[in-house]
Amino acid sequence: MQVIVLGSAAGGGVPQWNCRCPVCQLAWKGDPRVTPRTQSSIAVSEDGASWVLLNASPDLRAQIAATRALQPRVDGRDSPIRAVVLTNGDVDHIAGLLTLREQQAFEVYGTADTLALIEQNQVFDVVSKALVRREPVSFEVPFSPVPGLTMEFFTVPGKVPLWREDASLVIGEESGSTVGVTITSAGSRLVYVPGCAAVTDALRRRISGADLLFFDGTLYRDDEMIAAGIGTKTGARMGHLSMSGADGTVALLADLPVARRVFIHINNTNPALIDGSEEHRAVEAAGWTVARDGMEFSL
Repeated sequence: MQVIVLGSAAGGGVPQWNCRCPVCQLAWKGDPRVTPRTQSSIAVSEDGASWVLLNASPDLRAQIAATRALQPRVDGRDSPIRAVVLTNGDVDHIAGLLTLREQQAFEVYGTADTLALIEQNQVFDVVSKALVRREPVSFEVPFSPVPGLTMEFFTVPGKVPLWREDASLVIGEESGSTVGVTITSAGSRLVYVPGCAAVTDALRRRISGADLLFFDGTLYRDDEMIAAGIGTKTGARMGHLSMSGADGTVALLADLPVARRVFIHINNTNPALIDGSEEHRAVEAAGWTVARDGMEFSL
């Protein structure tokens, strides 16, 4: 299995277009300790020829331009992208579908909840239904978007997308709104969880023994955005675990056997994005990698 990190940041990327938090200030200045990042997505392939995107970020065109494996290979219209698998209906995970509207055949997989959000928004009709088949996937039912890769959805504690929040909002529910994905190929297993509000026993069982784990790294501290003066919500209120603390991801998953663990979907305020920072060193010392755009893995 071949894996490419197309984008490693949370919504807005790094630096965020209207932000001068401490991390973004360094990025705007060109400080080499902060690498610019686009919004989160990975691409996976079994043969290096047919690729599946895990989420389609608003930065998808730039990500394709930066990734030779995803570029057209023959004259006329062509793309090695065979499918897009969606883990939720967040803007930073679905807006890139609009980039793929130029009469190209591929498939879109998601839960019934996520695909319903797309169906209800007519702007996504520019992605030709005649060419682009939308495939609802049930939990724990294997599917193969391309030969050689077997995927399976599983529930993850989360919430509905921000743009769908209302008075009925429940954070931490396990529904079709937020999912994780296991991907297997030739005996290797990747687990992809770009958004997560809590670690349950069922989630621990899913992760245990993975050859490669991509996990929600949105914030380092729960009150990070409030402390930076650029937000009013905690990470918990946004439906995301923090990296640090007794109730953070590093501590909660420390005892699980995982060959390689990588934080992805990292918010622009997260100090772990600063190479050499105390937070970055702490994450690395705990056995985690902070994802960067363009990283490649082979399983």
